Amino acid sequence: MKHLFVLCIFALLLSCDDGDLQIDTIDFDSVAIEDCGDVAVGQSNVLFKINDDEALILVLPSGALKNEVSETTITSDVPSGSTLTYRLFSDTVDDDYFCDQIPVTSPTVIDEIEAEGGSILINTTTEDSITFTHDISLSEITFITSKDQRITDLQINDFGTVTTTVE
Repeated sequence: MKHLFVLCIFALLLSCDDGDLQIDTIDFDSVAIEDCGDVAVGQSNVLFKINDDEALILVLPSGALKNEVSETTITSDVPSGSTLTYRLFSDTVDDDYFCDQIPVTSPTVIDEIEAEGGSILINTTTEDSITFTHDISLSEITFITSKDQRITDLQINDFGTVTTTVE
């Protein structure tokens, strides 16, 4: 009986796999949108949100932001138009990781998951015809891990607001 108990404990220990990374929730709703100070119309724009050791990176294609009030919501499909990437890092990350001309070597990326579907929605308003405010939202974003697991709890809909100006 004693040997059977030891064998069961041993089998249980071997069956555990602590090496698999499981991401159950992506929650960036309370995190401010950031950029590297170069958001402009007529070019692709990289916007990101950092939450300690996680980042959500949005790349908008050229033409997605316009210095004109939108009559309807501008839609950019993921991944054919815009890209949305979730990254998990080995340690806390800051905006230097995205904005430095010479890339930093630490922290390292532990996992990177690209969104495989959904839409980026942009509504543009203005108060003075010089400065334009772009409200960016996410709709029906789908992340699927390398092990074909869908991240079931995406806690972000309002990505944030950026402004552009007429030059």
